[in-house]
Amino acid sequence: MQSFRQSCLRPAVRAFSSSARASTIVPMRAVESEGTSRVPAEAPEGGAITPAGVVSGAPEEMHRRPVRIYRPAPPATSSAKGPSHNWRIDWDILQGAGRWENPLMGWASSADYVQGTSLTFTTAEEAIHFCEKQGYPYILQQPNVQKFVPKTYANNYTYTPRKLRIHHTK
Repeated sequence: MQSFRQSCLRPAVRAFSSSARASTIVPMRAVESEGTSRVPAEAPEGGAITPAGVVSGAPEEMHRRPVRIYRPAPPATSSAKGPSHNWRIDWDILQGAGRWENPLMGWASSADYVQGTSLTFTTAEEAIHFCEKQGYPYILQQPNVQKFVPKTYANNYTYTPRKLRIHHTK
């Protein structure tokens, strides 16, 4: 009885599983020399490979929304540049999406289900490849160049012909 229950539930659980092992589906073909071993099928020589957006299961309106690819600015609360090395994509906000203020807590609510969704990539090329593979229109926003002017402590006491700076201590 236990094995019958497991054999019936396993396909149902795999259908709703999000693990990489269960969700990765690769077509296989048998190798005749090895007998039982299998290898991934190759793409046909003349045929095109199906884009992932066709079989991804994403709603059709997702393919019409533009995606912004950008590199986030470093956080203002620290001098570290940690999260600013990665590239991020997010979807454009719909203007017609229902927005309202929650009367109980005063929180802002929205009917747009991808408004808070963002994906992180290590390079801009990976993000562009993902958008092209999924069929999303994208806009690449280049990061601002940081202006760094080297300063020395002696510059505080050098003569300049402009108005004298006065430092008040109290």
